[in-house]
Amino acid sequence: MTAVDVRAPGTTTGARGGDGAGPLVGTARLVRFALRRDRVRIPGWALGVGGTVVYFGVAIQAVYPDEASRQTRAAIMADPAGALMTGPGYGLEDYTFGVMLAAEMLGFLGVAAALMSIFLVVRHTRSEEETGRAELVRSGVVGRYAPLSAALVDVLVANLAVAAVLFLALLGNGLETPDSAAFAAGVAMVGLVFGAVAAVTAQVGEHARTASGLAGAALGLAFVLRGVGDMQQRGGSALSWTSPIGWSQQMRTYVDLRWWPLLLGGVLAAVLVAAAYLLASRRDLGAGLVAAGRGRASAGPWLRGPVGLGARLQRGSVLGWSFGMLVMAALTGAMAEGIVDSFEAQPQLMEVFGAGLTGADVVRGTLSAFLGFFAMAVAVFAVVSVHQLRRDEAEGRTGAVLATAVGRGRWLLASVAVTTGGAVVVLVVTGLALGGAAAATTGDAGLVGELALAGLVHLPVVLCFAGLAALLHGLGAPAWPVWLVLVASIVVGLYGPLLDLPAAVVEHAPFALVPAVPAESFEAGPVLGALAVAVLLTGAAVAALRRRDLVA
Repeated sequence: MTAVDVRAPGTTTGARGGDGAGPLVGTARLVRFALRRDRVRIPGWALGVGGTVVYFGVAIQAVYPDEASRQTRAAIMADPAGALMTGPGYGLEDYTFGVMLAAEMLGFLGVAAALMSIFLVVRHTRSEEETGRAELVRSGVVGRYAPLSAALVDVLVANLAVAAVLFLALLGNGLETPDSAAFAAGVAMVGLVFGAVAAVTAQVGEHARTASGLAGAALGLAFVLRGVGDMQQRGGSALSWTSPIGWSQQMRTYVDLRWWPLLLGGVLAAVLVAAAYLLASRRDLGAGLVAAGRGRASAGPWLRGPVGLGARLQRGSVLGWSFGMLVMAALTGAMAEGIVDSFEAQPQLMEVFGAGLTGADVVRGTLSAFLGFFAMAVAVFAVVSVHQLRRDEAEGRTGAVLATAVGRGRWLLASVAVTTGGAVVVLVVTGLALGGAAAATTGDAGLVGELALAGLVHLPVVLCFAGLAALLHGLGAPAWPVWLVLVASIVVGLYGPLLDLPAAVVEHAPFALVPAVPAESFEAGPVLGALAVAVLLTGAAVAALRRRDLVA
């Protein structure tokens, strides 16, 4: 951990610390420390959001080169399922690039900014208290509200950075300056509101997972309320106005710009921040307003082994990912008929989902491609799940477990087993939701079972990334190489055809190695080969972990 001296100039530590100081003493130094800790995270989020917009501009010009093709896309977005996934549908009658960006990307970019804000606030507040670092900081001349204030300033800077990069990306695509500024401000507004939500939830429970989970649930509810409201009426209904995500979309950028919905976000953020400070004054450091349950006096039989413990620790993550993927897959499947109509009007779209598909194969080919895209998200889940090993070791749980009769290899294999089980659950749920929604719109009931089983075909590739993450942990190496490989694989898998990458690169990308079932026939060779690689990586991880010292 990087040390930080939070003492005010000319002061010394001693009895006068913590609450004995002014409530905001030390805030400036904690802000500098937080920004230093996030010197990679904040630019990464900003460049990720801006890069998405840059890519979208290139892709749209390639896939929708003229007005007729864009209006075909607009017809899909006018469908209730399209409104549920994207937004209220302003400007569909003249679907320019700017309108398309606002209609289809603004909500999702707002969700990205919200997730960034939630993670940053919890990282600098509840996580610090849970690990005991906040108590060390507060033992100096640091006011009660300084850590919370520093976290909020950090989130403000992060959202301003995202807005600035996003604004430049929009201008780079040749879009109007006032609307581009409003677009970027709307995304930042959503991020700031949910940063304030996280500041409140950080006061509630004793654990960072609780704070993140509650804030994430609020974000999910906001997305659902906005979606259901937009389904009910073109331009949004009263329900759409209950969501901060809906407020950003109601600014009508690139159609009929209005700035005043930003005020709603500013007022809500201010109220939530005030509530966070009030709640912070009513609890002790390290405690939550809602005390954790005492739990059973003794653990059940299934909790007495490393697999049971790992499953218990990760059940919330598995449930959250399953629900999120279920919603996205169901929304995608519900648009199956509209997607087929779009392909019939614009055959060049087929390059993204599979060339040469005709008739009924178009539906299965498209759904198979979407299932492959969802498998990429499940790979992210798998890597995050394996990274629980790093947190366990850093927070001392690994040492406590290994002090018993559990060996290092068994501990790591138990984590990989839990990750495997979680990936199976998420993949099957995704396939069922995608197939069920598509069957409801096309009348082909066979899609349900086909896609549920097809999801498992991608499991070996997902486990390869989990095995690579486990190997890096076993070696005691940083985690960034697995993220670099995963992101590169996703970029090639998603955008390879549009970017005109060489066929050899696209065809040999990890997610293209297994057959796209049910559009393609099942082949055991590639699946077994990927599974063998996953087993070898996991075995190497066990061997590496046995040869290194644990983090002290």
